[in-house]
Amino acid sequence: MILERIHPRICSLVVQRAVLRKAHFSVSPQPVPPLGQTLQRYLTALEPLLPADELEHTRKIVQKFGSPGGLGEKLQRELIKRAKHSHNWISDWWVQWAYLECRQPLAVHSNPAISLPKRDFTDWRGQLVFASKLIAGVLDFKAQVDSGKLAVEYMRGQPLCMELFPRLFSSCRIPGPKHDHVVHYGRPRRGPAHITVVRNYQFFQLDVYNSDGTPLTESQIHAQLLRIRSQSWKTDKEPMGILTSEHRHTWGQAYTRLLRDKINKESVRLIEKSIFTLCLDSPVMRISDEKYSSRMAAQILHGGGTYSNSGNRWFDKTLQFVVGEDGSWGLLYEHATAEGPPISTMLDHVLEYCKKPDRVRAPLIPLPMPKKLYFYINSEIKWDLEMAKQNLDILINDLDIKCFNFQRFGKEFVKQLKLSPNSFIQLAIQLTYYRVHSEVCAACDIASLRMFRGGRTDYIRSPTNQMLTFIRAFDDDAVSREAKAQLLREAVDAYSILTEQSLMGQGIDRHLLGLKLQAIEEGLSVPRIFMDTAYGLATHWKLRTGQVPTNTDSVMCFGPLVPDGYAVCYNPQQDHVHFSITAFNCCEETNAEKLALTLERSLCDLEELFQPTI
Repeated sequence: MILERIHPRICSLVVQRAVLRKAHFSVSPQPVPPLGQTLQRYLTALEPLLPADELEHTRKIVQKFGSPGGLGEKLQRELIKRAKHSHNWISDWWVQWAYLECRQPLAVHSNPAISLPKRDFTDWRGQLVFASKLIAGVLDFKAQVDSGKLAVEYMRGQPLCMELFPRLFSSCRIPGPKHDHVVHYGRPRRGPAHITVVRNYQFFQLDVYNSDGTPLTESQIHAQLLRIRSQSWKTDKEPMGILTSEHRHTWGQAYTRLLRDKINKESVRLIEKSIFTLCLDSPVMRISDEKYSSRMAAQILHGGGTYSNSGNRWFDKTLQFVVGEDGSWGLLYEHATAEGPPISTMLDHVLEYCKKPDRVRAPLIPLPMPKKLYFYINSEIKWDLEMAKQNLDILINDLDIKCFNFQRFGKEFVKQLKLSPNSFIQLAIQLTYYRVHSEVCAACDIASLRMFRGGRTDYIRSPTNQMLTFIRAFDDDAVSREAKAQLLREAVDAYSILTEQSLMGQGIDRHLLGLKLQAIEEGLSVPRIFMDTAYGLATHWKLRTGQVPTNTDSVMCFGPLVPDGYAVCYNPQQDHVHFSITAFNCCEETNAEKLALTLERSLCDLEELFQPTI
């Protein structure tokens, strides 16, 4: 009864915390895998990648590390102790090591982009109407999260950890000279009540709640967006958001200079505290239908460059929704805080919301004018901006993006073969890489660890021995069709077993990382197993892959992990599969277009293997 008299948004946060505490008890703690198991699986994973003599050399190093009373056992005991006394024994380390200490730009290298199906509008009027609906849909989802009404998700009958959902909102990554950190402003009794809208490089604070705590209606939001449009005609404003695309050390230094000024500090803090950011992009040059999906993925991912919409981004922000004037739209998210599955759940909710008509009447209350955020730019900041523009354009020009829709079959065909669609596609990707480069390479797929409290992800590794055997046999005319089909089944099944192991917290990569970081935390020198050239090869991910877990025709996109690698994202639907492939132009060996064409051919060849012979 007492809560009912409190501000509704304060009440919802209290309920949210209670629900989250309850959820923590129902989700198991993440296990520390047995040391011997991880070391044996590590050696097995190396077999397709190393010649016999190098493998034998590494085997001796691994055996010494894991010997009774050896260093591995000591570090393992400390990890088990850490697991007993921490929320999750690896997630904080993983986020710090993989994201916050990484110094590469967030644009392209880290932040994933999701390009969603084109909407049926072609001008700024339709853009603002849809943007209003989108904002209302996201706020509706946030209300479910805050009130604890968001249904707990399950996988294989097990509840999943839901604690990432509240962190999606009012959070931001902050640059630092040696490492970044993430701030969450949604926790105080009364969290931020505004979003950031950016148009023509100009940022605005848009309050999205009425004084009684209820969210603005779509018509109210639309009226406010019209006001923002009238205040943001194209000017000579500097694209301040481009500063966030810089190398993290460089941006960290520029950030300190920028915040010395009181006006700048206030503007930056309002962006960082906002629930999320809406980017209203200007029109881009018309392009052929064949290249449209690649162009749109690029627009969401990096904004198209300093003369396009890259100034309409704040890459540190956890959630950025992008809406173009031509019906294109999507989402860019910061990876230290957000993962694919919670993002997908949110997008599914927003898409369903967008199908509903707006039946809520707008209250006849005058709304305050959205607040334009100003920046004072001195000569130092001007120099920072010019360097950021140059570096971002170099990065964008270096990135090769190819998106395509494979329409010969989708996941239904693979299921009819009683095979896992994800494992089947992973096999096709490795076959494709082998056909282009005449070798296999270390590849990582993502397994969600949300079955465990505070769980993030682990890698599913390929190639397996079974994959390599199949790949070598597939283009060998001396091997019968039946034998190839059997080898394919064995390869797909072996990958499905690896997937299951990772989902159950028995993957090898986070465990190996934990052992390494435990040694560093204790002030020990890095164990020899991690200084071995084999470990370097095994973690040089030339194939970064990811499946989009969504029911819509969306395309996910991000850059490769290494200069001589690729990133391959895929979204399998019932009768087709969306792919996006990226590579860097500076590497002469990699070519996104060539890999895409070869992947199409590989998928067709795999399909023909199961067609009845005439």
